Order: sequence, then structure tokens, then C-alpha cells
Amino acid sequence: MTTSASVPAGSEGAIAPGAVTDRLVTANEAYADAFTDPGMDARPVLQVAVVACMDARLDLHAALGLKLGDCHTIRNAGGVVTDDVIRSLAISQRALGTRRVVLIHHTNCGMESITEDFRHELEMEVGQRPAWAVEAFRDVDQDVRQSMQRVRTSPFLPHTDDVRGFVFDVRTGRLREIDPAA
Repeated sequence: MTTSASVPAGSEGAIAPGAVTDRLVTANEAYADAFTDPGMDARPVLQVAVVACMDARLDLHAALGLKLGDCHTIRNAGGVVTDDVIRSLAISQRALGTRRVVLIHHTNCGMESITEDFRHELEMEVGQRPAWAVEAFRDVDQDVRQSMQRVRTSPFLPHTDDVRGFVFDVRTGRLREIDPAA
């Protein structure tokens, strides 16, 4: 398994301000030096949109055998189908030709360990209640089913017949398909 190289730490072991962004910009310079325009447009070759958790342990392209240009990737905390995910899927389907949706949650997700109280805590800290729901969950399989149902019943999505949901095991790298009717 490959992990990131170390980043310079500050006096208390914290990463120095700007160090990570500087590292990313430097990496981009090397990438751009070797870059050639692949000559493709924004329409995914496989006509698929993948909705997944933002967890750093999920290397979706490698795990799914995808190449640049194959899919649209939409990521958020938990891989939950929210209004913003529906917005992205509507654009993906209606403007850019996708016809299928793959939903991927994963084992050991941080969204299983927090609650909607997170919003209340934020409100107490900053003096303003977030307009969004946390969308925390206790049962990953059930949350995948709920996300599949949200996609299948959205009036904004014209292509809802090929929607499948999975749980990625962060220890084995394997996908387990979720039966929407279970």
C-alpha cells in the first residue's frame, strides 16, 4: 500500500501552515510538465456516475478499474445522497450523458460515529445553525438502501433504472453489493 510522504511539522508536531498546499502545488508542477491533453470532453466514456464517501482510504479509480474519463465521481461525507448529490447527478445525466449510478459506502465510516448533535454543537460554537443535515447513520447497509431509494425516486433524474449500491470493505478492498429490497 502506498501512503503520502511526510509533510514538515511545526513545533508541536502539527503540520506547518501552507506546507500541504505547497506540496500539492509542487506535485502539480511535475504533473503539468509531463501532461498531454487527453483530447476528451466532459462526458464520461462509461456513462456512469459514482457517488462515494470522501474517505481518504478509498482509491475509487484503482478499486473499480477506472481510467481518466470513464466516470463522474461525486464524493461527500458518508457517500450519502443529499440534495447537492441529486444536483450533481441531474447535471451529470441531463447535460453530460450518464445513464447509470453506482453508490459506494464503506466499512468503518466516520459517519457511523457521529450524530445529528454535531449540528447543535456547531451552532453553540459559532452562533449559527448549519442549514444542512449531518446525515449520520448507524447501519451502513440501510444507508446505502436509503441512498438508492433517493436516487430512484428523484423527479430530477431521468435515468433511475440502473442504480446499484455497494459497501467497500476498507480492510479487504472488496465491494459487497446491497440488495435494495432487504
